Amino acid sequence: MTTGYDLGYYLCMSVAKITISIDEQLLNRLDFMVQSRVFTSRSHAVQTAVQEKVSRIGKTRLAQECDKLNPAEEQTMAEEGLAAEADQWPPY
Repeated sequence: MTTGYDLGYYLCMSVAKITISIDEQLLNRLDFMVQSRVFTSRSHAVQTAVQEKVSRIGKTRLAQECDKLNPAEEQTMAEEGLAAEADQWPPY
């Protein structure tokens, strides 16, 4: 069953077909969610799960990189940059 959402979803993005192996119990849970209309299709469910995981990993990576920063040093650099550019700002 293709809904308007599915059609719009696939028209808005470039889609590549893949084949995956998945645990049978997990697949049964996934199918139940599709039947319950939590997701429009298996593809939609897998796409959503992968997007969320990749996003979560990206945020974790950003947080790890931010932890490496020295707040006092970053503040000093920001203030130096602002002072150097202040004469270029338009008057209020």
